[in-house]
Amino acid sequence: MIDTIDKTKANDALIADLKDFREEVVRKYPSKVGKKRAKSIIVNNPEEPPVIQANVRTIPGIITQRGCTYAGCKGVVLGPTRDIVNITHGPIGCGFYSWLTRRNQTKPVDDNDSNFITYCFSTDIQDANIVFGGEEKLKQAIREAYELFHPKAIAIFSTCPVGLIGDDVHRVARQMMEEIGNGINIFGFSCEGYRGVSQSAGHHIANNGLFKHLIGRDDEKRGSMKYRLNLLGEYNIGGDAFELERIFEKCGIHLVSTFSGNSTIQKFENAHTADLNMVMCHRSINYVAEMMETAFGIPWIKVQPIGARSTAKMLRKIAQYFDDKELTDKIEEVIAEEMLVAEVARERARKTTCGKLAMLFVGGSRAHHYQDLFEELGMTTIAAGYEFGHRDDYEGRRVIPTIQIDADSRNIEEITVTKDEKRYNPRKTEAELKALDEAGMDFNDYEGLMKQMERGTLVIDDLSHHEMEQLIERYHPDVFCAGIKEKYCVQKMGIPLKQLHNYDSGGPYAGFRGAMNFYRDIEMIVGCSIWKELKAPWESEDYIEAHYAY
Repeated sequence: MIDTIDKTKANDALIADLKDFREEVVRKYPSKVGKKRAKSIIVNNPEEPPVIQANVRTIPGIITQRGCTYAGCKGVVLGPTRDIVNITHGPIGCGFYSWLTRRNQTKPVDDNDSNFITYCFSTDIQDANIVFGGEEKLKQAIREAYELFHPKAIAIFSTCPVGLIGDDVHRVARQMMEEIGNGINIFGFSCEGYRGVSQSAGHHIANNGLFKHLIGRDDEKRGSMKYRLNLLGEYNIGGDAFELERIFEKCGIHLVSTFSGNSTIQKFENAHTADLNMVMCHRSINYVAEMMETAFGIPWIKVQPIGARSTAKMLRKIAQYFDDKELTDKIEEVIAEEMLVAEVARERARKTTCGKLAMLFVGGSRAHHYQDLFEELGMTTIAAGYEFGHRDDYEGRRVIPTIQIDADSRNIEEITVTKDEKRYNPRKTEAELKALDEAGMDFNDYEGLMKQMERGTLVIDDLSHHEMEQLIERYHPDVFCAGIKEKYCVQKMGIPLKQLHNYDSGGPYAGFRGAMNFYRDIEMIVGCSIWKELKAPWESEDYIEAHYAY
């Protein structure tokens, strides 16, 4: 009883201090900047999530973790597809730095199965192209790509200079498709880096392109006819998709397509033949889920296969949807077998990790998903946030009707999706959907990050470098999860950083075996004392400290 009281007091003190921290860090900014940042730094209340400012432009001068629209379109959504030649129309830097940085993996079936992920394709536009236009250079790049590789599809991605000089990649795509023929599919994306406030705009643009140019082009039903699923928002970083494919196969579930880990053109074209869409990363792929439901009648659910217990919950959700005793029994058998080993690994790691503090500032839904893994390890997440989240990613989809469309969002094409006259086929009747809903299966829903985090913890959108430093100096977390831009700054402060954008050299972390990998890696990280021995130069040398004169 005494231990429980002491723990409650310590927790209350931490919550009060987090609230003070928010006020102090906001006061450090010039008044106008502080007023804006205060709306994006929220003290959490899971019962009634407060309004957070999200999906707005980063304040000039603040060092942000964000990427650009091009990075979201080419780097995240289309990048993991192995048999599309992805040509960056722009300077070589854009193409080079979006190439293989996320450690997307793929597994060609045989020697005849194309794999272009290992190549970097770029038009490498120069000063003369900025002055006189780059469309002819793009056409020549497409011709060369086809002559060398004979791909089934070529995708073109616009970068900032291309939008500024007015090159029309869509017109070029149409012209080259007609010139080359042979059934090749060529399509472009107007995903200039400046088009949105972050990479989130690129996800939306990519979703539109997938639906317009790929999904629904192949009606042949391949594989099992019984339990057919799509997994949306899984990008096979560090081999995550391989582990999930193993689990689904073991359960007798046919994975029609993954968007877009270990993906191919054929799987995209065939995706509309599935009976259920599972959305993993809500922000990057919810658009396609809704389009496919409208056009083809495929319902979608939010799933979370990060963490052993979360993976088991996902599988039981699938069994509930299909309502088939054979599948249910098989899933329970697989869960029992996999959890037996995972629980042993978890208990071993908990001896080191229990009671430790974590902070997560990652893109997509990862800042939410990985809290399940930390909870399994007995760790507390005291601060978290997204790089490119929208309000519904934080507060849940219930707030969507109240979100106002701003000028930045209007830069993104809105496509009108209607029922496909020939192939619209509701997978469940209204009565069946209602019964499932009453039984606890939430269709088209996502509760968001705030519902899971404890009362009084901090939720911060678009974390700035200053805020990151202040969090670390004040609370000294045992592990800080973010990306490559923050990695070395954090480690110089004596705090281990685990990249959750590309897992450093680790992974997979999804599914049962992935959870075991994560338990082991975090156990090693938080149990290592070397970080406390690191001394940054500014800790041993004199330096001048300044304050804003406001």
